[in-house]
Amino acid sequence: MSETESTNEMILTIEASAHCDGPCGVYDPASARIAAEAVQSMTLKMVALMGEEAMSNPQNVMTLNRYSAIKEEESQKCKDELLILWTDFFKPQHLDANPDLHDTFWQATKLCSACKVEVSEQHAQELMDAVETIHHIFWTAKGRDVPWIRAS
Repeated sequence: MSETESTNEMILTIEASAHCDGPCGVYDPASARIAAEAVQSMTLKMVALMGEEAMSNPQNVMTLNRYSAIKEEESQKCKDELLILWTDFFKPQHLDANPDLHDTFWQATKLCSACKVEVSEQHAQELMDAVETIHHIFWTAKGRDVPWIRAS
């Protein structure tokens, strides 16, 4: 093939568009809820286990360390799931119906961070409440009435 022939070839461009990174229906706040429930469960278990007498038992110290590791891991999972919903699912048109959308997600992800570094029953409950709020916003945006059901 000559150089002239190759430059005269037609280049076919296909334009595609999508409103999200994946096919519709792959987003669900359930993963964030499960992670937040694990955070709350580990927090409650840690509070119940802590105390001078309990901490003198090496087995309790090891159990507390495991609870802490799980709490931190699940806090990060919750944050990751919330960030995916916030940045990939929700679009500018959702702000009309939910003007506090950005603040709701920002506060929820900040709670994930707080739950990683603290042992706070209050923050764990606030995280659950925030995830519940996001659950309702999400399903309303999808035009569905999906009840909030906890696994625990």
